[in-house]
Amino acid sequence: MPAFEALNCAVAGISPDSPESHRKFAEKLEIAFPLLSDPDHGFIEACGFWAAKKMYGKEYMGVERSTVIADPGGKVVKIFRKVKVAGHAEKVLEALKETAV
Repeated sequence: MPAFEALNCAVAGISPDSPESHRKFAEKLEIAFPLLSDPDHGFIEACGFWAAKKMYGKEYMGVERSTVIADPGGKVVKIFRKVKVAGHAEKVLEALKETAV
């Protein structure tokens, strides 16, 4: 988080999980940024991140883990889709530095 703060970057997460689930998750992992709840996944769908997924041969709809970088005016400047957690924060930091957001 200090690296994002040094770039004057706000961080937030969003998922269909409940606020209570988010609170427990944030406490467990000591997450210091807001976790927003979108139980009807209206925002997630509007962004195109509600997608068909497969696990053990079964297809279902769920959140496609993604990251959006927006400038201070709210204009989207970069989207990372199908994010893998390992190493992702570093990729986002590099993109922030390149885009000078």
